[in-house]
This record gives sequence, structure tokens and C-alpha cells, in this order.
Amino acid sequence: MSEKKKILFLINPKSGTGGKHSVPRLVRSFIDKEKFDVLIKETRYVAHACELTKEAVSERVDVVVAVGGDGTVNEVARSLVGTNTALGIIPCGSGNGLARHLGIPLDGKKAVEFLNKAVPVAVDYGKINGSPFFCTCGIGFDALVSSSFARGTRRGLWGYMNQTLTDWLNYEPEVYEIECESFKKDYKAFLIACGNAAQYGNNAYISPNASMRDGLLSVTILEPFPATDVPLILGQLFGRTLTRNGHIKTFETKWLKIKRKSAGPVHFDGEPADMQAEIFVEMVPQGLNVMASPDWNGCSVVVPLYKQLAELVSVSVSELEAELPKVDINIPKMDISLPKIDIPFPKVSDIVEKLPQLPPIPSFKKGVKGRNKKGKKE
Repeated sequence: MSEKKKILFLINPKSGTGGKHSVPRLVRSFIDKEKFDVLIKETRYVAHACELTKEAVSERVDVVVAVGGDGTVNEVARSLVGTNTALGIIPCGSGNGLARHLGIPLDGKKAVEFLNKAVPVAVDYGKINGSPFFCTCGIGFDALVSSSFARGTRRGLWGYMNQTLTDWLNYEPEVYEIECESFKKDYKAFLIACGNAAQYGNNAYISPNASMRDGLLSVTILEPFPATDVPLILGQLFGRTLTRNGHIKTFETKWLKIKRKSAGPVHFDGEPADMQAEIFVEMVPQGLNVMASPDWNGCSVVVPLYKQLAELVSVSVSELEAELPKVDINIPKMDISLPKIDIPFPKVSDIVEKLPQLPPIPSFKKGVKGRNKKGKKE
């Protein structure tokens, strides 16, 4: 029998969705105890996940599982780069980009069971001006939305969509100088996205052909487009066919330099930041171990369209329920006491005694005159 592996579940109680609160119970019930020795800890403050992950690495923990949203996953992952400790994920966020790319179930119970069969796999990660990212990074419109969304109060998919529409109405595309291994060129772009993984999250495939095991950035440049093209672009974004759009330019490279007219917002794995006018993005091949299916090839696990639609409906209902005000209706308890009515019922014998006396019924005896059989008087 092989030696048990140490596995640490790091739960961020303040991030992601409410589903994380059931994770300790699910872990105790469904983790393979013959395979893993389990530890469960909660983060208490910003960057605490980084501290706890580094402690786990020094204690030779085999797997650290990030339980939370994309921000929690990024904190744990960047503390694991260059180590032998593998990253696991229990997705509890609204986007879950890396978990979706790896094919990790969004259901808590199934995600725990996924770990029982998963194996450590070496994958690439990226850096934008030295900051690690694992799914995507970018500048332009998506960076602006990430920055605005972080400052806002409305969360979830529909909060993000609402912020996207608000920012789009006032956004002006910029001209960027792009340089990579094979060319140098100016582009007027709505956004520039660099993908290590295929999607932002929520099955929005900005780099549908990206692989996490090829050592290459998958770069997507979206040029300015008319408003009438918005429905088509959104449909292709969620349908994994964005590369067919005429406003899209794509290429692969190991590194990328981007120059813009001034400093401004960027994003990495959905987290906003302000950076200089010059941006340098690079790949680090095979720099992180993740828990993945034994037959995973590095590309995004395809989710059927009907499952995406079902998930969209489920997420929409959950977010709607969360935003509806809670109304406590206290109906007062009414104690209605009916007066007791005592109606005396007389006895039958008393009723009979009070009946009026009837005359005696006459009796008919022989000898009384009457008519014979022939009808004659006697």
C-alpha cells in the first residue's frame, strides 16, 4: 500500500459563493481517506492564503486545495509555482476560469471526488510585468471592466454583464504597439487578451485554442466593431468560435511587448491592477503542478451548450434570490375562544308526558250492525 498524501484545504470564507460553507462536511464524507491525510484551514485576512500555502510547502504537504473564487485560486497558485506541491481547486466563485479549463466539476461533492482520481500534472503559467497569472491577462476594455467591477457593489455574472454594458457605452479603443517573436506592428484595438487557459470564466472563451502545456501565449486582439455586431461577438465568445469573427486577430508567441500612450488598468485572472505604459507578458513552461484528470491534454474541457444554458439559468436564479430583499412576515397568533353554550336536552319520557291526551280508539266487535256481503242491511 502506497504512503498517504497530505492534502490541505484552504477555505476563504469571504470570497466566492455560499457553497464553500459545506466543503468541510463534503471533504470529511467523500475524500478518499486511504489516499489522503486531510487538513482544513480558513483564511483570516488578505494574502493569508499565500502565507498558509508557503507554510504547507515547507511542511511538505503534497496538495493545497484552493476553496473560493478566482482570486483565492490565484493567491494559492502563485505561492506554489516552482514547488513540488500541487494545486487543487474546489470552485466556489462566479467565474471559475481555471477550474473550468481543467474540467473540475462545479458541484462541491463531485469536485472532492475528482481529487480522489486526479494526478499532479505540470502546466505553464504566465507573467505580466512580473505578476503571475494562470488563466488570462489583458489590457483595454476587459481590464477597464475588471477595474470598475472591483470597485462596484454588484457581484456575479449579471453584475459583470451590467458593468460591461455601462463601460462599453463610454469606451474609446486605443492604438497599441505590439511586438513579439515574429513581428512588430501597431493595432487599434478594443482589447488585447493573452491566454494561458481558454476562457475568462463563465464559459467565455476569449482564447478557445489555448493549451496550458505548450509553452505559448494565445493572443487575441479584438479590433473596433459596430454596435450591431455585439450579439454575434457574444454568441461566438460563449460558443468557442470567436476566432471566426472578422474583427479578431490571433497568434501564438512565447512573449509579448505592448506599448500604449500612458499607464492604465490591466487585469490578470480577473484581478485589476494599474501598470505602466509598457507591458511585458511571458510564459513560464511547466512551472506549476495542478491536480488534473490522468487523460487531460492541457486544452480546455468542452462543456456541451445545453449544460452551459442550464448553468446560466441556475446562476441567474441564485443571483436573483440573493438580491431580493428578505421579507419576514409575522402573522400574529389569534386565540379565538368560543363561549361554551350549555343547552339542556329534555329526556324523551318528559316529552311524552307533556303530549296532549288523545281520545280512545273505538274497537269493532261482532254484533255490531252493518252491511252483509251483498250490501243489504241486516
